[in-house]
This record gives sequence, structure tokens and C-alpha cells, in this order.
Amino acid sequence: MQQAIAVNKKSRIRYAMLSLVFINVMINYLDRSNLSVAAASLTKDLQLSTVEMGLIFSAFGWTYALLQIPGGLIADRFGPRILYAFCLITWSITTLLQGFAKGFVSLFGLRLATGAFEAPCYPINNRIVTSWFPNHERASAIALYVSGQFIGLAFFTPVLVTIQYYFGWQGLFITTGLVGLIWGVIWYLFYRDPLDSKNVNAAELEYIEKGGGLISGKKNEAGQPSIWNWANMKQVFTNRTLWGVYIGQFSMNAMLWFFLTWFPTYLVKYRGLNFLKSGYLASIPFLAACAGLLLSGFLSDYLIKKGKSIGIARKTPIIIGLIVSASIVGANYSNNTAFIIFFMALAFFGAGMALISWVFVSILSPKHLIGLTGGVFNFMGNLASIVVPIVIGFLVKGGDFKPALVFIGALGLIGACSYIFLVGKIEQAPVKSLVTEPELQT
Repeated sequence: MQQAIAVNKKSRIRYAMLSLVFINVMINYLDRSNLSVAAASLTKDLQLSTVEMGLIFSAFGWTYALLQIPGGLIADRFGPRILYAFCLITWSITTLLQGFAKGFVSLFGLRLATGAFEAPCYPINNRIVTSWFPNHERASAIALYVSGQFIGLAFFTPVLVTIQYYFGWQGLFITTGLVGLIWGVIWYLFYRDPLDSKNVNAAELEYIEKGGGLISGKKNEAGQPSIWNWANMKQVFTNRTLWGVYIGQFSMNAMLWFFLTWFPTYLVKYRGLNFLKSGYLASIPFLAACAGLLLSGFLSDYLIKKGKSIGIARKTPIIIGLIVSASIVGANYSNNTAFIIFFMALAFFGAGMALISWVFVSILSPKHLIGLTGGVFNFMGNLASIVVPIVIGFLVKGGDFKPALVFIGALGLIGACSYIFLVGKIEQAPVKSLVTEPELQT
């Protein structure tokens, strides 16, 4: 009897695979944000203006945003094990090489390359979760790996600051690049798709598949219709409700990219904080954003369980979060460090609440265009990674950072209004065309 129970007990290898993805996300965001830690020192050594620094901050977003839809296609064509290892190693090499940059052109080019090699990562993450987790566990799995971006930045930002303090900005890029290279090899050695894993048992595979998990890691079949046609593109670009969530995502990402780029410079150069002290204080808003994300997810699910409509349950935390994010403007009215960090943390907490917006991709998009809609959604949101750093660079060139915070706060309010007035009633967009797309996880 005991032997039979042991045989029927399902393994839990899916959580081990999720932990690998969690670490991938932490490294991913460390290599996005390391430039912000290095910026104050790097700007002085390479004699870069605030406008040039804004362009360098934005360079990652140029390629990352433009390659979102192709990145999703690539993620469906190739297996996560090989593709993620390739991405980790290549973007880590470009990160390492940033430690040898000699000026604007070389640094700008290397940041473009980093964005290009990171572009397929979130589509790969979603494909892994779809393969390893049943439907009823998938939302929590996504929340857990997404939280890696905030937990990693919260706990490792002080480490990055310390590395730069002792080894310079060159040592910072070289160190983070080497970490990614080593982890790329570890990923390749340990990650497996469900049917390729020697550790997963039949009970867990059955549990995943019965719950809607695609354990075979389904890829696009040859001969399927292409998503690249005007009928499909028109549907995802002309729907008013979808434009509401696109604008909201841009607004949320604007706050994220302020913290990933200009925030440490703001604390050191414009608020006069000690560099090492700023590293520890900078971690507080990232913890707040993680708390906002988790609170929003639980609150939204709680409202669903209480019988509230999907519109109220999903939109309410996002709207509240975007409104709260506008509190960043409060930092303009205080010279007290504690209050400045409080307003920054409160604003990022609000932005974290808005991060559950990915749920609207599957709710609102036409059933046959979920993948394409997700690619467009991520593209629109990540336009903020291009626009926001450049605009801030121009706004602060006179030495005053207050207009930049007003700009970020105003975008939060615009995002909230977008959900209130454009998104409207939550219902799936009608199917206007019989043109289908390959299954695309973005």
C-alpha cells in the first residue's frame, strides 16, 4: 500500500523550474539597471551631458520594444533551454563589454545590443509557465517570477553600489556580465521541458496536462497562416478598449523606467545623498513595488471570489495603483530624505499594483489573436523605455529635476483615466476575421 501511495504522489519539479526562471528575471533586471547605478560616475568620466545620458538610458528600449513581437515568434520556434541560454550568454557579453566603453557611441551601441538579446526573455518565461503549470496555478506562478525583478533590485542594488564604490563603474559592468555568463551555463545544464525532464514523474505530468498545461511545449507548425497580415494587425490596433490598456501599460512602465534609469542619479546628483547611502535607500521603492504587485493580485482574486464583476475586480487595483503613482510629485515639496524616499516608495507601490494589467491581454483580445495582442501590448508598454529616459534628460538639463517628477506623475494620472474612460466594459473583442495566428505566448 505504501509503495502504491509513493508511486501516485506527484513530484514538484515545476517549482524547481520556476525558481530557475525567477533567477533569470533577477539577472535580467540587474543588467537593465546596472547603468543607472553607474550613471553618476560614468557621466563624469566619459564627459556625457544629461541629454546624451538620456539617449543611452533609452537605447535598451529601442531594440527591446521593437523586437517584442519577433521575440515572441522566436520563443515559439525554439525551445527555452537553448534559446534562454543563448540570450543569457549574449546579453551578458554585451554587459561585460560596457565596462570597456570609451564614449557615447560605444556605450549606446552596447545598450542597443543588450536590449536586442533580452527581447525574447518574457515570451520565453510565459512559454515555460504554460508548459509547466496548470491553468489554476499559472497566475501565481507568473506573479512569483515577475516579483523577481523587484526582489532582485531591492536586495542587489546595495551590492551593485558597493561593487562600484570599490571597483568603479567598469568593475560593475564586468562583474554583472560574468554573473550572467556563469548563470547561462547553469541554466543550460539544469533546465528541461516537462517531457525531457528525468526528475518529473507521470503523476505530475498528468496533473499539469489535465489542468491545461502544454507539457509538450507546443511550437508553431509549418504551413500555419502568418500573423503578419493587415486584417489581424487592424484588429489589435483599432480596438478602443485595447488602446485603453496600451496607454495604461505605457504609463505604468514610465514609472518603472524612471526607477531603472534616472533614480540613483536623482538621489546623488540632485538630492546630494552619499553614494553608498543612496544604494541602500534606493532599494526601498523596489520592495514597495513588489508589495504592491502581490497586494494587487490577491485583492483582484479576492474580489472575483466575492462575486464582483471581472471589470471591477481587475480594473480597480490598477486604477487605484496608477492614481497612487502620481504621488511621486510629493517629493518636489520636501528636502527631508525620509519624506523623499516615502513619496518614491508610495509611487512605485502604486505602479506595482498596476502590473497585473497583463491579465487583460487574454480577456480583451480576439481569441485567435492573443499572442499578437500580447506582443503589441508589450511593445506599446516598452515604448516608455525609449521615451521617458530621453524626455527626462531634456527636462533636467537646466539642473532642476522637479519638471521630470511632474511628467512622471502626470503619466500615472493619464493611465488611470485611460482605464476609466477608454477600457470601459470588459469583454472579449469580436472576431472580425477568420485569419488565424500560430499559438504565440508573449
